[in-house]
Amino acid sequence: MTRRKVGFRGIGTENVRFALRAMVAQKLRSFLTLLGIVAGVATVIAMVSFVSGFNDAVTDSFSSFGTTLVQFQKYEPRFGGGRLPEDQKRRRDLTIEDAEALKQTATLAAAVSQERYLFGNDAANLTVKTPEGQEGNNPTFVGTNPDYAPSNNSFIQDGRFFVDADVAHTARTCVLGPQTAEALFGKKDPIGRTVLVNGTAFSVIGLLEKKGSFLGGDADNILIIPISTFDEMFPQVKNGGGDTIHIATIPKDPKRMYEMMDQEVAILRARRGLKASQPNDFAIFTSEAQLKTFQQITGGIAGAMVLIAAIALLVGGVGVMNIMLVSVTERTREIGVRKALGATRKDIAMQFLVEAISLTGVGGAVGIAVGLGIAMLVRLVFEFPAAAPVWSIVLGFGVSTAVGLVFGLWPALKAAKQDPIEALRYE
Repeated sequence: MTRRKVGFRGIGTENVRFALRAMVAQKLRSFLTLLGIVAGVATVIAMVSFVSGFNDAVTDSFSSFGTTLVQFQKYEPRFGGGRLPEDQKRRRDLTIEDAEALKQTATLAAAVSQERYLFGNDAANLTVKTPEGQEGNNPTFVGTNPDYAPSNNSFIQDGRFFVDADVAHTARTCVLGPQTAEALFGKKDPIGRTVLVNGTAFSVIGLLEKKGSFLGGDADNILIIPISTFDEMFPQVKNGGGDTIHIATIPKDPKRMYEMMDQEVAILRARRGLKASQPNDFAIFTSEAQLKTFQQITGGIAGAMVLIAAIALLVGGVGVMNIMLVSVTERTREIGVRKALGATRKDIAMQFLVEAISLTGVGGAVGIAVGLGIAMLVRLVFEFPAAAPVWSIVLGFGVSTAVGLVFGLWPALKAAKQDPIEALRYE
């Protein structure tokens, strides 16, 4: 029993050496055979790297805005633009009074932020500069109240945020994002300095902590003023019938986010006179829902890439089967000699099966290296957070060896069934 086990291990090791020697001896043929395996495995590794990196980046971006954020707005979130549906065009505006009603009656809400944004021509014509003439880099312009900071997971690194008195007295005060502050003042401390917004002087009272980019936009390039001041400067936004106000809320207890959302929806529906059979005439944005949407998109992309990889592996597997059948034919006399010396069918089958698995295993290893190289190149050139998890490398190598096992089985069985006498006569 012991001798058979040792012999089996010896035969397995020798078969691997034979396979590697055959690949070296037939470099071009081996290379062409392995192209499909290399392409398939490299596609899997690169795809997983891109999808994992993108999902991590999106998750971090949403987390930076708070995972329990619930935001109400007039229109449904749209990524990539497109025409607004007619039913949404007919929606009534959300108002400051709606936000105040949520603040007073939504008992589960910790903060309710009223937010107006400058879009379109108003944003294009906005000028932000210092008295010395240093201009900002087209910052996002927001009018809001003191609840903006906790609702949007924004924190002050220097100075302070608005208080109720700033809103009540239509104060000419502003809070800057770090990128906006750097564009206007360089490395100087912005607190107490003056910023001219369309010629109107504002005093900088606060500087936000850095948050990074979010869905293609830079959350650090932002200028925030009290919403009362915003409405005084841009009455056309308040009265223009556009996407006039966003209401951002967060729960007192993160575990009760959906209970808070249901409570707030009921309040808004009652204020807007909606019947039970009528759908909401406002949009609800949650970080968790949008994150799931993006993950579904990336899942679809990953599925398409897996299909492409599977086709490449299938082509590679057929190539391996073909080359192994050719190898069996070329080595018919060798098979006869081995059987004449006492090799069993199992020994012959194992020899060719190990060769097929070794062949695809090498292809898998090369494919993993190529996939990791592509991911690293994209990471360096485009600063995209592509990173292959360990399980994808294990999966890539496992799939490549499985292809060798499946597609090498028929040639191995064909070799094992060779009649030793006929094989010895083969020329």
